[in-house]
Amino acid sequence: MISHTMIGTNDIEKADRFYQKILPPMGGRQIYKSEQVMFWEFEQGGAKFAVSKPFDSKPATYGNGTMVAFQLQSKAQVRQLYAAAIDHGGGCEGEPGERNSGAFYGAYFRDLDGNKVALFYRPPQEG
Repeated sequence: MISHTMIGTNDIEKADRFYQKILPPMGGRQIYKSEQVMFWEFEQGGAKFAVSKPFDSKPATYGNGTMVAFQLQSKAQVRQLYAAAIDHGGGCEGEPGERNSGAFYGAYFRDLDGNKVALFYRPPQEG
């Protein structure tokens, strides 16, 4: 079982202000914050999400092909939180829309440190 996913930041306060706009509307609650790291948990349970300054004191960088994906409750929520990310300085990596022949509805953005984040909604399967 995965405990948490962590991404890097070079400015914990800037990252905190950004994620305070994105995570609470999807049921996220910050459960810990220090000058080094912050952790979030979600109403639905599952793995926690963390943002941290690197412990080796080297600059935080993002990985090519690395992404964190958050499953949301509706297409409207995907659109709303994608817009919030862009409005608060995030970069577009794919506007909201149907993906993989309609298998899910998603949007992609880069946070203020360049980490790639996906927001998606997949309707419940019938039968």
